[in-house]
Amino acid sequence: MRPSRSFLPVRARAAVAALAAVVTAGCAAASAAQPPVSRGVASRVPVVSAGPYGAAQTAFGLDLLGAWCRSQPTANIVFSPASLATGLGMAYLGARGSTATAMARVLHLPAASSVATEAGLRASWTALGGLGRPGVTLAGSNRVWSDPSLLPLRSYLNAVATAYGAGVSRVPLGSNPEKARQTINASVAHDTRGHILELLPPGSLAGDSWVLTDALYLDAHWASPFQPGLTQAGRFTTASGAPAEPRFMHGTGYRSAAAGGWTAVSLPYKGGRLAMTALLPPAGAGSGGCQVPAGPALSTLGADLRAPGSGATTGVALPKVSLASHQRMNGLLGQLGMGIAFGGLADFTALSPAACCISVVEHAATLQVGERGTVGSAATAVGIQSSAGLAGIAPKVVVFDRPYLMLVTDTATGQPLFLARVADPTAS
Repeated sequence: MRPSRSFLPVRARAAVAALAAVVTAGCAAASAAQPPVSRGVASRVPVVSAGPYGAAQTAFGLDLLGAWCRSQPTANIVFSPASLATGLGMAYLGARGSTATAMARVLHLPAASSVATEAGLRASWTALGGLGRPGVTLAGSNRVWSDPSLLPLRSYLNAVATAYGAGVSRVPLGSNPEKARQTINASVAHDTRGHILELLPPGSLAGDSWVLTDALYLDAHWASPFQPGLTQAGRFTTASGAPAEPRFMHGTGYRSAAAGGWTAVSLPYKGGRLAMTALLPPAGAGSGGCQVPAGPALSTLGADLRAPGSGATTGVALPKVSLASHQRMNGLLGQLGMGIAFGGLADFTALSPAACCISVVEHAATLQVGERGTVGSAATAVGIQSSAGLAGIAPKVVVFDRPYLMLVTDTATGQPLFLARVADPTAS
């Protein structure tokens, strides 16, 4: 399958383009013409490894999962660390001083010069474009939305073109924020194949002059699909301690590893580049609480699952789930140390001399896991205000019968496309 245009290599000078978006809601389809997109000039940057940025996104995702779970300990959670890191990364390129320092710390960005950072962010984003293949559909987009009266600095447009291939579209954020909101939502709905219809709720854009969006859509088939005839109801102890009876998929021949009390099972998708790691917390941890693996333990598990000849062969009993989350991230990001970006002390003057601070970070994600594979979608909006098959019998079976985590990653770069905590597989 051809990659999304947003993933294609950035041209030194990109032409102005117009895109038609088709948004499906229920059984009705509506067509919305997108505003023209203009782009900055992408710089030539060195080719670097995306690995450090994949590790950074994973560390950021685990931090965020811990904070989110502590605030909602009995809830299902799903989000895309890659999407959030991209949306916030576009904002980071406009930050300066202590604002940039705080954002880099929360995002775990490697210490580097601006050129090296743009190169690393570009490598990370470009790597996602290589994930599409037979059995795996991945599409994405990065967009800068600007009020016509306050266009970003040319240097900022060059930076986001270099790092993310993003261009700027003009929408009436100041004069008609509701119309602008609907245009942005229509774009996100199109880019997520209709899975996320209203990323920005009514009233969320009051006073914003710029909005930065990222969207991801994934449809990946298992390398060895689960057999529907083996799916059956089983018992699960939810995060609240109540019993539930989800439908468990059963399969054998998966690689497993253990470290730090955690048990990990790798479920590869077709093509060998993507895999889901299902993570079961220590048995003595109980059903409640917010267990998140420590970074070293997760690294050990990942290495053991990837290394040739290592890892045990196991069976798996994994619940079918359909998860959806929509969260305003301001408070959680503030808890992690990004509070300065949301207040009057913020410095986003690299975006525009008139830029004040981040007003809102909205994130939505869906994840459906079934016998055929996984379908996921995610979108992030950052609003910035201005100042005016079976493989034989396995020796054991890992049963995910209590709250567990799911991590969908690019096995080559470690980029975390989706991270989820299943507290109750019978709830959405």
